[in-house]
Amino acid sequence: MFRILLMLCLSLPALASEERAREIIDEMEQLYRGDSSDATMTMQVQTPNYNRTLTMSGQSFGKEYGFFRIHAPKKDRGIATLKRDEEMWNYFPKINKVIKVPPSMMMGSWMGSDFTNDDLVKETQLIDAYSLELMETDDEYRVTLIPKEQTVTVWDKIEYTISKDPLLPLSQAFFDEDGEKVRELTFHEPKEYDGKLMPSILEMRPLNKEGHLTRILYDDIKFNVPGITEATFSLRNLKSRF
Repeated sequence: MFRILLMLCLSLPALASEERAREIIDEMEQLYRGDSSDATMTMQVQTPNYNRTLTMSGQSFGKEYGFFRIHAPKKDRGIATLKRDEEMWNYFPKINKVIKVPPSMMMGSWMGSDFTNDDLVKETQLIDAYSLELMETDDEYRVTLIPKEQTVTVWDKIEYTISKDPLLPLSQAFFDEDGEKVRELTFHEPKEYDGKLMPSILEMRPLNKEGHLTRILYDDIKFNVPGITEATFSLRNLKSRF
């Protein structure tokens, strides 16, 4: 009996630590979302051979639904992506066709950027798909996310760094199965949007591709928008023109 009690006592700090880590990551995942959100963004893609800039809008509803539509440049105008749970479709107006993204393409580039299709689908599922380990300094929380046995992912782990005051994300480092850090997402320039303080710039840098960088700048974002409902995220709306 004493041995069982001792084991329980030793496990309590670890359980409390993981619960606190889950609370922190959940708050970070809610940061750009709320119950629903409506955003306008600019995405800048930099490579050694070319640079391109896209303006787009994005909506979300809970964890399950996401919608993105390209507004410029003209040649990409109207291209749209719909996310429902872990499924994803792209609409291409020039050929008036909706294409479902197969599992084999989930790690492919989204719109030629350093973000993947998988990033859009899994961005709000970290606390469900990973086990969490928390460490902290005077100024930061550092959460290591280890994929659960049933989680399908190419990442061996993700290291998430969050500032304590204010409580905001600083970076996410992604490690492959060999333990090598292969890409890093960093957060910059906190601004207040619709009463919420959040980083206004996200930068994704693949460390195995020299000279590549994708930057997303939030122009505006509103939360808990009454007009955004589950019905917004339909295949019919995916094909609608604007």
